Amino acid sequence: MFNSKQKTSQTKSAPSAASSITQEANARVLSQLPFEQKEDFENAKRGFIGTITHKTIKNEHGDVIWDLGAYDFLSSATAPPTVNPSLWRQAQLNCNHGLFKVTDRIYQVRGLDLSNMTIIEGDTGLIIIDPLTTLETAHAALDLYYKHFPKKPVQAVIYTHSHTDHYGGVKGVVSEDDVTSGKIPILAPEGFLENAISENVFAGNAMSRRALYMYGMILPKSVQGQVDAGLGKTVSLGTVTLIPPTDTIHQTGEKRTIDGVKMEFQLAQDTEAPSEMLIYFPQFRALCAAEDMTHNLHNIYTLRGAEVRDPVSWWKAINQAIENFGSRTDVVFAQHHWPTWDQKNVLNFFEKQRDMYKYLHDQAMRLINNGYTMLEVAEMIQLPESLAKAWYNRGYYGSVNHNVKGIYQKYLGFYSSNPADLHPLPPEAASQKYVEYMGGPEKVMQKARESFNAGEYRWVAQVMNHVVFAHPDLQAARELQAAALEQLGYQCENPTWRNEYLMGALELRHGVPQVPTTKTDSPDVVKAMPIDMYFDFMGIRLNGPKAAGKSITENIHFSDVKKDYALQLKNSALTYTPNKKFAHPDATITLTRAIMDAITLGATTFEHEIEFGAIQIKGNRDKVFEVLSCLDTFEPSFNIVTP
Repeated sequence: MFNSKQKTSQTKSAPSAASSITQEANARVLSQLPFEQKEDFENAKRGFIGTITHKTIKNEHGDVIWDLGAYDFLSSATAPPTVNPSLWRQAQLNCNHGLFKVTDRIYQVRGLDLSNMTIIEGDTGLIIIDPLTTLETAHAALDLYYKHFPKKPVQAVIYTHSHTDHYGGVKGVVSEDDVTSGKIPILAPEGFLENAISENVFAGNAMSRRALYMYGMILPKSVQGQVDAGLGKTVSLGTVTLIPPTDTIHQTGEKRTIDGVKMEFQLAQDTEAPSEMLIYFPQFRALCAAEDMTHNLHNIYTLRGAEVRDPVSWWKAINQAIENFGSRTDVVFAQHHWPTWDQKNVLNFFEKQRDMYKYLHDQAMRLINNGYTMLEVAEMIQLPESLAKAWYNRGYYGSVNHNVKGIYQKYLGFYSSNPADLHPLPPEAASQKYVEYMGGPEKVMQKARESFNAGEYRWVAQVMNHVVFAHPDLQAARELQAAALEQLGYQCENPTWRNEYLMGALELRHGVPQVPTTKTDSPDVVKAMPIDMYFDFMGIRLNGPKAAGKSITENIHFSDVKKDYALQLKNSALTYTPNKKFAHPDATITLTRAIMDAITLGATTFEHEIEFGAIQIKGNRDKVFEVLSCLDTFEPSFNIVTP
């Protein structure tokens, strides 16, 4: 399972136990929060109908891609010393799984993936909202509904927003043929396809690697490992699919009636996702909040990496929902977690979620304008008690700390304005200097062990990172940093922070894992990518130094879709112009879009398709291959906690 990239010999070592300092820190949490409140546990079970027979879901090859049985250890009422009691509570709530009735004709399948699938009963069939992350879990979710109700056909699919866990399972509930023929519509908010693809392809390799840390997908499921992901248990490891939408919601106030079900839409662009919408069902007095209002503080900045989200757009979207739907909503459900019932509770939920994002934004900006830097602002802000003690505002996904840093980044970027931070040495070079100035690795480690025994785990993790980057072969240094990261993880209320710390510790002890992950840049995503975006991604892959001094022009003709592009490599940049042909190109390439997709996905090669005639080149072939030779192939398992 593990294949270390470091030169050092790896000795397998077990995770550490919770120190006495960590145990005391976790025990204090019990007196700080209202654990006597049990309403969430009642609501998470409310409307339960049934669940899957076995706790696992497998793919067509028999591989387990979802395993709820791995979380059986969470049945204990008391949190173990290695898990923050608040996180233990959320992890237990997210263990509820199966088919649930929300209100008349609205059902949800929860706990079969990171997200929920909502099923609306129309007059003759079903409307599916957000078909989970992967084909296999979506298919299992629909089968679970059919186990308890007549097998009515799916009449429509709705994507609430552009994140993978809300569209990736679409081929588990409908066929592409039925969609392209017009039989089954797919609705999505404006900008859905562009944002779904750009986030998962342009930075997809880096995000997929970082997501291993954030979700802890390969951590052991245990009291010393992964217990939850905040929004749900974790991400399923099946097949990500995508069928492009056939109908788009362009503005707030648009309405649709599908199979007798009336819907009113509110766009919520640039909130939790750059393309997102809420859906109100007037017949049922129910609101689908997409992912803008869930039972946790969400991410303004996400640890896997993405563009910083706009807290101003977010609080305003919630406020608009209050104005549009608050007085006529008896139940609000989201595409994660459990619903909130009764108008008074719904309004209280809306208002406190709105005020939370408004508070974080305004207080961050107040301190920024008083001259405080990103790290200082993040240490200074805490939610007021009126917001912090609402369980649905706890930092189980986003945290106050990293969200405030995201707000700073959004407005001011990376630079603190202190010139010492303007052009610092990169980590490996800086670490060598730090350790040299401190008297060498042994002296640093001696002092770090004293700090560890004093419970100064944040400092130990920070200072030992320098030793590891300066001396990556020194296993004792890696073990000490791993131990500090584990204690930090054990104390975390936020499961994504816990996963980050414990994944770092795991890789310090065992090396970089070589394991399969859910591929967000799946065949369906590549196939749905507009050709312009394909060439954008080609430009991202271009190795600028390799391309230095080259000047090459190509005409590219896609014979199946009848599109032409003029591609130019010049000044170490790859540019393109649609609907243009160079008068005297170095080469002209003719191919189909399908062949381009197959090459991108690794199913074939450019050379192979030239040899068999699927790609024709007129002009200088060597120039074509010269461009291709300058494109990088990204390594999916790059180092993070070691140089």
